[in-house]
Amino acid sequence: MVVRTLLEQLELHPTAINLGEVVLAETELHKEQVQVLSGALKKAGFELMDNHRSQLIEQIKAFIIHTIHYQEEQPKKKFSELLSKQLHHGYSYLSNLFSGVEGITIEQYIIRQKIEKVKELILYDELSLSQISFQLGYSSTAHLSAQFKKVTGLTASQFRQSGSGGRKSLDEAGSKK
Repeated sequence: MVVRTLLEQLELHPTAINLGEVVLAETELHKEQVQVLSGALKKAGFELMDNHRSQLIEQIKAFIIHTIHYQEEQPKKKFSELLSKQLHHGYSYLSNLFSGVEGITIEQYIIRQKIEKVKELILYDELSLSQISFQLGYSSTAHLSAQFKKVTGLTASQFRQSGSGGRKSLDEAGSKK
């Protein structure tokens, strides 16, 4: 809604707006229009990406975040298959592009996003670790626990007991830091 309103205020005509992507009726924008659009998007907390590689990376991130954090059930297929189908590129191309720019693999990014979701669910204190493990598609609670400790340095129980607000924003969760 924010992006649509912003585009319409700038007298641009969006034909489609999806997570991380906008299609305009205009076939070409003048330099001045691009600068004004970029500035307006930044003020609204967004970023204009006209570089195809940057767009692909943002689409990879958006797809992973949406799938892990906002879908009721985790997909049965591997992320590699889902990403390839969604973005119409071979997984090895996407993987090499992502790791070359982000400094981590897509798999590491997925793990970090899952751990942030685990933290959220632990803090809600409504599900057991076994239920969380099942919900996020882990093969076992032990596997989840091992990944959780590797990423956070704490066991899930220690994290729960600390009542830690040690959660990261979804953008930070995937960063190399």
